[in-house]
Amino acid sequence: MIPHTAPSSASALVGVALRTQRARIFQASYAVCSFPNFRLFSDPSTGQTIRGPRQPLVSEPDETPPSDNDFILSILRANPSLRDSKSYRYSFGLRPLTKPTPIPELAISPPIPVEPPTTEPIPTTIENAKPSPILASILNPVHKRTALVKVQGPFTDVQLDSIARGLVYLEKLGLVSVIVVENDEIARGEENERTAIIEETMRVVVALEKQGARARPVLGAVVRLGPKPGEDAQAENVEFIPPETHTLSSDLVAIRSSLRAGEIPVISPFALDSFCRSVRVDANDVISGLARGMVETFKSDQSNSQDPEDNSSGDVDLTPLRLMIINREGGVPSYARSGYPHLLINLTSEHSHIKETFHDPWHHSHPTALANLTLARICLSYMPPTSSAIMVSHKSSSSLIANLITNKPVVSSSLPHALLQGNRKLTPHTPTLLRRGLPIQVLRTSSEINREKMKNLLEQSFGRTLNEEFFYKRLETTLDYVIVAGDYAGAAIVTKESVPGSSESIAYLDKFAVLPNHQGDGTVDFLWVALHDESYGLGHPFAANPNGGKGGKGQGQDLVWRSRADNPINKWYFERSSGHVRMGSWVLFWCDAEKRLRIEEGRRGSAGLSYIEEWEHGRLSEWADIVMKVPSSWT
Repeated sequence: MIPHTAPSSASALVGVALRTQRARIFQASYAVCSFPNFRLFSDPSTGQTIRGPRQPLVSEPDETPPSDNDFILSILRANPSLRDSKSYRYSFGLRPLTKPTPIPELAISPPIPVEPPTTEPIPTTIENAKPSPILASILNPVHKRTALVKVQGPFTDVQLDSIARGLVYLEKLGLVSVIVVENDEIARGEENERTAIIEETMRVVVALEKQGARARPVLGAVVRLGPKPGEDAQAENVEFIPPETHTLSSDLVAIRSSLRAGEIPVISPFALDSFCRSVRVDANDVISGLARGMVETFKSDQSNSQDPEDNSSGDVDLTPLRLMIINREGGVPSYARSGYPHLLINLTSEHSHIKETFHDPWHHSHPTALANLTLARICLSYMPPTSSAIMVSHKSSSSLIANLITNKPVVSSSLPHALLQGNRKLTPHTPTLLRRGLPIQVLRTSSEINREKMKNLLEQSFGRTLNEEFFYKRLETTLDYVIVAGDYAGAAIVTKESVPGSSESIAYLDKFAVLPNHQGDGTVDFLWVALHDESYGLGHPFAANPNGGKGGKGQGQDLVWRSRADNPINKWYFERSSGHVRMGSWVLFWCDAEKRLRIEEGRRGSAGLSYIEEWEHGRLSEWADIVMKVPSSWT
């Protein structure tokens, strides 16, 4: 089964942040000890580091500065689980030390005659001097990763300060932003357009430095217009139109230099045309070109490196781990949430459907939502599978830390709609999390199932051996449908269990499984939402999702399943079920058909639903009798 999400372990992440701060103190102490007659201090007027005579030490206050308190509180508010903390430490924790080269045994040789000393100095040269891995890990305890960030203004100075504060917090946690600036109010082709864009870029730089970060404006073009040389023949093999820009390794020199110096690059949306002229382009074109170019450049560097694990040069991993779109609109509005933003989007299966169901009024309230949706799809196709994109309003910039640590939406999209509609965390400014996702398909017959892949999925998920012959023999007579995510990364098997003395049957969730390496990447939510749309949510307009099933048309049916009482995943089931009953070593769960409840509630008007409706009498005992007789599928 799906492993249990352990209790929150935010303290582990706070520990990483504190170790980072202690490492910086160690660097400063090391510099002072190495140069006793000089001291490094920061000039408040310029923000630059200056070397000068030693000054008397000033005692620091015992209390942590408010900014640090706010930073730690932001981590705690993220409420990361143990799995989230492990995933964060895997991405940003200490780099693995390179294995020491074994020292060969020295053979004893005869004594060599000693020549008389010479008065000439002996030249000494140190080639390829590198700090030891241990020293490097102490001086830089966090493995830096990059994020592509689109700052889509216009913003006021106060709003920019809020955004900059969030990005500086991310840098403390190891995620360094590569920022591309955009201002929707600066029209194309207007007079002084270039000057206005550069001024907007400098405003972002000033806002970052005001928050204590070091930033560098990159005013030259870092991408080139047109397809990458030699890719025309490959255009037919991609599922979407590739970026309209490309970048070469030499174009990234300014970005790499900035990252190596510990500075945040802030890029103006310029590109080189075929005549090598720098022209303004859409920021989306710059970001999509950078996403592809940074990934390809880092892969090329790794392939050319003799030791891919060695990063003693101080280079930051160029492969973007996140795409962040910070604007005034917020996330992508959803018809299923009355215009409130989507919580989680499976781009592989939902991209076209979202465009088709985008209401006309939203083109005015969210004019760039669809363009940003397409940008996320393009970028995530080049970024690692674990990467994600987030569309967030400037009013929710603090949610960037929670996204970095947990890589999850603010609220799970698989929760019942009744809970989502009354959740105070859902506002017009709730961020939208986007993932590359997986295709979803619905199989109606057992012959369509890939038995080898299904067996591998079930046995890895449950940790038990499947009685394959018996299992499929039972499915031949009872199978209702199977929902498959991706290439059997997850599956939900629903059967029709006969009711004694009646022609009716109940929908029984026989198996719900996700591969261990896909737990935590959104597959669980994608799969459960598809299950909702095919069973107890069927008939509602918001169940018309493109998962290869009935498209929301039909009559919903109660969904019933059982789980061991000691199953750690039961907490997850409690949150998504309508109710449960404990039966010895088992727990019976069910989800009521939502459309039937809505109709009954409307019929009663202000009276509302009673605790037990007439059609509910006796159903629990009937379900328990049927479900407990379902035979085991394991050997």
